[in-house]
Amino acid sequence: MACLAADTKRTGDSGAAAAAPATGTDRLRLLTRTAMIAGLYAALTVLLAPISYGPLQVRVAEALTVLPFVSPAAVPGLFLGCVVANLWGGLGWQDVVFGSLATLLAALTTRWLGQTHRPAFLAPLPPVVFNALIVPAYLHVLFALPYWLTAGQVLLGQVVACYALGYPLLLLLLRGGLAQRWR
Repeated sequence: MACLAADTKRTGDSGAAAAAPATGTDRLRLLTRTAMIAGLYAALTVLLAPISYGPLQVRVAEALTVLPFVSPAAVPGLFLGCVVANLWGGLGWQDVVFGSLATLLAALTTRWLGQTHRPAFLAPLPPVVFNALIVPAYLHVLFALPYWLTAGQVLLGQVVACYALGYPLLLLLLRGGLAQRWR
């Protein structure tokens, strides 16, 4: 996880991200943030289990998938939290491997969007797209449902979690100046 190597800081007028020297404190801060995000994702998913698993789901923890837009710690944090949540969920190895991979790909893409100064309204899009394409590929088999029905259900749940919950969270972080503290 390259994200643990060093925190990034914005430099100059160019807005280019440059790796800052990683001190022990910086690494500890990044590791702590990673663990906090992982724990929060897993806890929210497990505590809200009735609506977090299955073909028709609104995984509230997916609201956190906007965090890579402002924090490198969110990439491994979301991935690890998803692994733990999917191990707990009972849908088998497919959910642990492919569901967590969808979250990792979405987190990496969302991080790229933030680093390249794309508009904030795009931040929830990668988790919506990756989950709507990858997760139904195994859920429709596990639940014996048509792929496109399952894809539509997952898409709907992701839009609710990522845009209705996650996007306001991101705006709050950006407008309140809190995002700068998590960079």
